[in-house]
Amino acid sequence: MSASYVDGVLYWTLPDGATFAAGGENPNCTVEACPIEFSVYGYRPTLPGSAALIALYGICMIVQIVLGIRYKTWWFMGAMVLGCIDEILGYAGRILYYQNPWKEPGFIMQIVCITLGPVFFSAAVYVILSRIILYIDAKASRFNPIWIYWIFIPCDLIALVLQAIGGSMSSNSNGRSQTGVDIALAGLGFQVATLTCFSVLAADYAFRSRRTWLNFKLATNFKVFCAFLTLAILTIFIRCCYRVYELSEGYTRNSEALRDEPLFIGLESVMVIIAAYSLIIAHPGPVLVRGLNEGPAAQEQTMTEGKVRNALESPGESD
Repeated sequence: MSASYVDGVLYWTLPDGATFAAGGENPNCTVEACPIEFSVYGYRPTLPGSAALIALYGICMIVQIVLGIRYKTWWFMGAMVLGCIDEILGYAGRILYYQNPWKEPGFIMQIVCITLGPVFFSAAVYVILSRIILYIDAKASRFNPIWIYWIFIPCDLIALVLQAIGGSMSSNSNGRSQTGVDIALAGLGFQVATLTCFSVLAADYAFRSRRTWLNFKLATNFKVFCAFLTLAILTIFIRCCYRVYELSEGYTRNSEALRDEPLFIGLESVMVIIAAYSLIIAHPGPVLVRGLNEGPAAQEQTMTEGKVRNALESPGESD
């Protein structure tokens, strides 16, 4: 058996003379005929892991639909459901890739869908900050909370489009398009930059509104909500940084990061599923929709109205 390159395509020749292409326009390698190292990733994805993640995202999607309908959080629900569907399709693609790492359908599904899923989770996170501002103190914000929608959602769409184009170009070329890799990297980099700006803005608002949330007792469920929202942001950020590192060497057989499945599971699969389930606990419905009248902003308004009412009801000073 021998391996050889012809016009940049890797071929594997068996003792009986049968030759298999591990790349190019029409790869015909199979798991039985060719070494797995000749595939793009150099390994067959774990079946139990992919199946477990499909089940977990399925459960997450059902929970988000139930919560979305109950609290009428349509935008948040839509973003979370789209993210879960993407992840389910992506890990279904990894199961197809396991069956034959040289067939295009599995490679295309997992490279596009797993890349795009967290973009929708990020969009869900961006929606929440404007509601937090209204819950705590809108006057402490540097600008109208509605601008968060107009700033970060378009940025998220730009990241989505860039990653979709780059992923599509890479998948259609079986990873050989450097332009596709560069465009996907630009999208991931843009998403990291957007998340960073969002985190800075959130921290700035927390500082500017500190007098409000220090003077009013915050509900325990709001504190838990903020903790898991922070966890979701952190895990998505870690995942995006990892994907930038992973794609930095392109879809080549020389890329150590691309061919390291434990690293993929730890910094992609685990991080994103933690983010998805954190956003169940950090769902805006129970705290920011149902509990809007219990927040510091509502408490302050109630106190102000009470003072005005008492002033109006108290007798005036005599002449």
